[in-house]
Amino acid sequence: MNSPDPTVLATIRSKGHILLATHFNPDGDALGSLLGAADILQSMGKRVFCYLEEPISPLYRFLPGAGQIQTDMNRVREFVDYAQDDFLTLCLDCGDVQRLGRHYEELSSFRPLMVIDHHRGNKGFGDGFWVEAHRSSTAEMVYDLAKALGIEVSSRASECLFAAISTDTGSFRYESTSSHTFRVVSDLVSRGVKPEHVANNLYDNYTLGRLQLMQEVLATLEMYERDRIAIIRVTQHMLDRTFTTMEDTEYFINLPRAVSSVRVAVFLKEVEPLHVSVSLRAKGKCDVASVARRFGGGGHRNASGFRMQGQGVEAVRDLLLPVLREELQA
Repeated sequence: MNSPDPTVLATIRSKGHILLATHFNPDGDALGSLLGAADILQSMGKRVFCYLEEPISPLYRFLPGAGQIQTDMNRVREFVDYAQDDFLTLCLDCGDVQRLGRHYEELSSFRPLMVIDHHRGNKGFGDGFWVEAHRSSTAEMVYDLAKALGIEVSSRASECLFAAISTDTGSFRYESTSSHTFRVVSDLVSRGVKPEHVANNLYDNYTLGRLQLMQEVLATLEMYERDRIAIIRVTQHMLDRTFTTMEDTEYFINLPRAVSSVRVAVFLKEVEPLHVSVSLRAKGKCDVASVARRFGGGGHRNASGFRMQGQGVEAVRDLLLPVLREELQA
């Protein structure tokens, strides 16, 4: 594994106040990396501010330190003003500056800005960046950052990083899972992580409403291209009927992906009328990151996504299908 970028390391060492940020609609890797990094930096005596665009999903509230996450930009401004020159913005698991959310222009103006990420499409933004697309997760890199800084990873940070790696590797199933990944999680377990506790919170913590929502979502299943493309959807009406939220759909996309013939699974999520969020998952050689980039999104070869406004769910499906067919034939 490569060592952290020297500029990133030196800047982290030299600054006493650090603003941590990640992408909007954060997944397990984004949140686990954010909270794990916060604990590591706090153990160095740094003052840390953790910012998210939206409140943390209930699914991830079990993570140690989740309560310190702030969503108020006014509090961010106060932190930056107080720190003056003794300040750093550290963006984690964010492949593009606009993925920081609706306040991305202001957040990216808080300099210096450093980036730690593993998205293949990340061309590097900010004043320094450490991007390794072959990594299983950003959390794996945060672990190596702690080692490079000479910091012992606490049991609290270990749980955050373990959860992050588990989610971003599909429970250690994706091709990015390496021998180094297993060495990292082995060390995290030795530091007190209970894999059963993490797994129960991530994967076995359903409400009845969430189960009913899953039933409705699976009823929308459509198969194409000799059962190699599977598409499911969720609408706001489904959420209303089951008294659930969009956060309750986490991991639903893995269900059609598990069908042996499926090479690409698609999850169309109606965020609001004429605003659709699309998640893509692939097996084998199919590159859904390139598909997502065609629609202004991005991600990894086997896991990516994009958003589209001005189109309904059916229209987005009809636009996406020809591109998926083309990718399957590549």
